Amino acid sequence: MKILALDTTSGACSVALHCDGQTREEFVQAERDHTRRLLPMVDRVLVDAGLTLGQLDALAVSRGPGSFTGLRIAISCTQGLAFAADKPVVPVSSLAALAMGARRNHPEWGQAPVASALDARMQQVYWGVYTVQAPHDSLLPEAVQNPEKVVQQLNRADLPRPLYAAGPGWHYAEFAEAPLTEIDSRAQIHARDIAELALSLWRKGAAVAAEELEPLYLRNEVSWQKRQKIRSQ
Repeated sequence: MKILALDTTSGACSVALHCDGQTREEFVQAERDHTRRLLPMVDRVLVDAGLTLGQLDALAVSRGPGSFTGLRIAISCTQGLAFAADKPVVPVSSLAALAMGARRNHPEWGQAPVASALDARMQQVYWGVYTVQAPHDSLLPEAVQNPEKVVQQLNRADLPRPLYAAGPGWHYAEFAEAPLTEIDSRAQIHARDIAELALSLWRKGAAVAAEELEPLYLRNEVSWQKRQKIRSQ
């Protein structure tokens, strides 16, 4: 199985190739530089593996939630590559990938659930809670909410304990009241984790045609338009 995965959801830019059980990845911090870096990274990863786009089984990409601009860059690039090679695409939750990467870096967390959060700006976060048993599906619906609402839900929900947390979205002071055992606020989304999640989704038949690929923003279009208006003032 050969899957090429791309991610530009946040400040980092990464490309990974899962090939017959092994994964190689390029990962760089690339604030506002995703467009220039992404395709050369794709070329290097493929060349290093001695593969062409046509030899892939599928591509994978983070479908969101995350940065509006970042999501559009990765998704449009993935669509272009998929069209060129006539390959399907596996969309993967960016929050699920964040949780998987954090678990990979923290083996001491064991089987405990991991709550992922990305800063959505406007005093809100994108968040979800993921388990080893169902790494693609959040125990609570993925949402964009203010920190107070997140804390309320975490305290009311009947979630397994301990509960760990990963991602830069947990920086708000209100999260001191959340039932979190440990927070890794430096955790980032890696394309290698998108590739791993995509592999199992592929086996479940979750791939889509390139033209059907859509980002998941969670925040509605009205909120986005308000944000753009505020920035222009």
